[in-house]
Amino acid sequence: MSRYLSGRIGQALLVLWAAFTLSFVLLQMLPGDAILIKFQDPSMGLSPAQIAEMRAAYGADMPLWQQYLHTLGSFLHGDFGFSIQAGVPVTELLVSNFPPTLRLAVLGFLLAVVLAGVIAFASNLLPLRWLKSALLTLPSLFIAIPTFWLGIALIQVFSFRLGWIPVINPGEWVGLILPVITLAVPISAPLAQILIRSIDKVQTQPFVSVARAKGASRSRVLWLHVGRNATLPALTIAGLLFGELIAGALVTETVFGLNGIGQLTQQAVNNQDLAVLQAIVVISATAYVTINLLVDLVYPLLDPRLKTSVGVSS
Repeated sequence: MSRYLSGRIGQALLVLWAAFTLSFVLLQMLPGDAILIKFQDPSMGLSPAQIAEMRAAYGADMPLWQQYLHTLGSFLHGDFGFSIQAGVPVTELLVSNFPPTLRLAVLGFLLAVVLAGVIAFASNLLPLRWLKSALLTLPSLFIAIPTFWLGIALIQVFSFRLGWIPVINPGEWVGLILPVITLAVPISAPLAQILIRSIDKVQTQPFVSVARAKGASRSRVLWLHVGRNATLPALTIAGLLFGELIAGALVTETVFGLNGIGQLTQQAVNNQDLAVLQAIVVISATAYVTINLLVDLVYPLLDPRLKTSVGVSS
């Protein structure tokens, strides 16, 4: 087990290093200069010598390889640098903007799991064929809907036409209803598809036939015998979908004007604030890698077939 754990942690660290390196290279290739964008403004009245001093203060005058090593070392010590536009440590911006995004992501993921479960299990329990067919088409429809379009459509229907959810100054939790739905619908689609296929596969197993032969009802067999085994593949997909969940949260925050990592990212892109963008990429990659690492470690505990291969003792 220790060997398996060390291997998975090593792979996670390698992915984080690759994400950091790739994002550093790509951000350095962006046209323009964030320092010049801010300090060359004629209204600030700075001389070329003063602007050069500002570049030196931010380390922008160093060779790229030195900037890379300096930034990497700072990140390893938890120092994400300073925001050129805000003039404050990037850590302060992340601390103030990360909690709203985390709340949106968690609620959106929970709703996606509920939607996927309802679609998958209801499609197997409902007796009407046409209703079952309608449920089976929902995942394909959900996954085809762009996140930004869905958000705009929900605002148009529930805020402007029906007037159920105010656009201006909604309550803290009321204002999350439409964003959470917007985030959850696309995420629920692949989860539902995996669950449906997994349920169909598990129902052909011999132990399901034995349970039915003993007189268990269809719903009891589905919940007690099929459900646990069918959710294992969905657990793996849930971890992989976390990256999409982060991207969806950024788009959703922008559409609904929510304060969070999405708005911070948009502002950093507009101002070419590379330190902020680099930190957001690394934090997002860390969250993604951590979730998938936890899934990899929990999966052998849930699936007895994998315990022997990874050395987990019962």
